[in-house]
Amino acid sequence: MSGAIVLEDLAHQSTLSVTMTVVTRFAPSPTGFLHIGGARTALFNWLFSRHHGGTFRLRIEDTDAKRSTPEAIEGILDGLGWLELDWDGDTVFQSRNAARHAAIAEQLLASGNAYRCFCTPDELAQMRTEARAQGRTRLYDGRWRDRDPAEAPAGISPVVRVKMPLQGQTVIQDLVQGEVTVANQQLDDFILLRADGSPTYMLSVVVDDHDMAITHVIRGDDHLNNAFRQLHLYQACGWDIPDFAHIPLIHGSDGAKLSKRHGALGVDAYRDMGYLPEALRNYLLRLGWSHGDEEIIDTPQAIAWFDLDSVGRAAARMDFTKLESLNAHYIRQADRDRLIELIRPQLERSLGHPIDDPGLERLNKGLDGLRQRTKTLLELAESALIYCRHGPLPISPAAAKLLDPDATAHLKRLSIPLRALAPWNEQNLESLLREYCEQSDIKFGKIAQPLRAALTGTTKSPGIFEVMNILGRDEVLRRLSMVTGETEPGFFPGR
Repeated sequence: MSGAIVLEDLAHQSTLSVTMTVVTRFAPSPTGFLHIGGARTALFNWLFSRHHGGTFRLRIEDTDAKRSTPEAIEGILDGLGWLELDWDGDTVFQSRNAARHAAIAEQLLASGNAYRCFCTPDELAQMRTEARAQGRTRLYDGRWRDRDPAEAPAGISPVVRVKMPLQGQTVIQDLVQGEVTVANQQLDDFILLRADGSPTYMLSVVVDDHDMAITHVIRGDDHLNNAFRQLHLYQACGWDIPDFAHIPLIHGSDGAKLSKRHGALGVDAYRDMGYLPEALRNYLLRLGWSHGDEEIIDTPQAIAWFDLDSVGRAAARMDFTKLESLNAHYIRQADRDRLIELIRPQLERSLGHPIDDPGLERLNKGLDGLRQRTKTLLELAESALIYCRHGPLPISPAAAKLLDPDATAHLKRLSIPLRALAPWNEQNLESLLREYCEQSDIKFGKIAQPLRAALTGTTKSPGIFEVMNILGRDEVLRRLSMVTGETEPGFFPGR
């Protein structure tokens, strides 16, 4: 998935007649991060191609040299890699095919399907003002469409425009939106080559999609208006037209246009918030696509089920509660070693040092109990600190309130039978604690809650006997001593 390819070598491949294989593409512009909407578009293209045994391509549309950055390109590649959306063949960089795009424009000039326009900026501005005042959507009046270039004023570098139909209508049989129609009077003769000879987005996209043998253009419905124009460009070039599928955009939970407050963030931000890639894939799949009442759909099942006929026409809405629920499910299902490696960097940042061997051993033993109670990797790492701490244990304000003089006195007395307990296991720990409560005539919570506060520094944790069993006798007694002030020599062997 590295390197690049110049598309001129593929120019003679047609879309369907040569391979008859589904070919999709994801074509982001590297002017910012890989946002959540782009990730869903990539996922739908990937799933569609994998479902049909086809090919999924990646094209970086970097023709906007002023806004495209290497950092954005790296962010897109990194985001797709993290989501495990692998693409086929080399990455295509659109900017490297500018000569090919310009050559097609020259062919359209030669065939009479395009023309040179010598309008000045002032003339174009006046045209737009008059058209809007008259309520016309076609902003360019076509004055150079059939005019002799010999009449051109001196000193004007022309643009090249395509000749769009003047009458009738354009109909697209969209695989998501259904039949969509636009009156041709609304379609301008759009620019193919700018005055400096550089190709426009509209031309580059069509040429690249043809040269890459794209059979299905699956993208957001904000591109639907472009499809009407691109269809005519395919026809003018004499090329097969791909199938179009325009997916409704993602909105915020309130139905408004997605913004940062709704979750319009880069994929890297979701990774940093502690989501697993498989959870985000599952969530994005269900944003606008459904298979009955199924909510949890792993990747193999998604590939088997996915097709465009189940993509809805209504805008999907972000719902972080659902995303967290899915993430919690996948955390519970994930491989233990993988989870530890994922949370280890955050754990060591919080600790300020590498996890020592005893801490790692306790973490391995306690991970299953921890993961049942967490929704993100951040929460998992935070809760895992109870097994990895070494040295003074931070006590939260809520936990500190439980450690009043009466509670610490009970913990000090409890440490005596704990030192002698054998064997050290959950069953014996529970029996000892309940026996202590009965002999001391106190309710179980009066000792269990302060005990949790002393051993974990928090008020929430897995079951207290599970925690004590995993920490082990020495660590339990060591942590109790920090609360009770017990410092007798030899009190904590090995520490």
